[in-house]
Amino acid sequence: MIIYETLRLYGPSNGLQRRVTREVQLGKLVLPANIDILVQNIALHNDPCQWGDDVHLFKPERFEEGIAKTTNYNAAAFFPFGLGPRSCVGMSFAITETKVALSMILQRYTITLSPAYVHSPMPILAIRPQHGIQVILKSLHNNA
Repeated sequence: MIIYETLRLYGPSNGLQRRVTREVQLGKLVLPANIDILVQNIALHNDPCQWGDDVHLFKPERFEEGIAKTTNYNAAAFFPFGLGPRSCVGMSFAITETKVALSMILQRYTITLSPAYVHSPMPILAIRPQHGIQVILKSLHNNA
């Protein structure tokens, strides 16, 4: 749940570039053929209509019943690694690697934010903390 909520708020990319090969109508909008568009998943992941008025809060319990239930079975509501046949091939590896790394860290340390930390996400290629993330690690074992 924590990993998914982190991916929702601070996903690995800001959007997906696609080429429109033929004229397409999206609601009242007509997209002509042969143009490039950028689908902003960050906008969809921060849409209050999908996620509620507390969309900007970090609430891992949103994913308590899984991604499908959380998004009302709308696959396009949550796609931090892309969507469909062009989704990131490293998605499963990245999530598994995150779980392993976090479990190894949390077995040995408690993590708290430093009082000097200032929350300042900044979109470049992906969303990154502008001033880094200052944390305090405290060993859970006396001999470490």
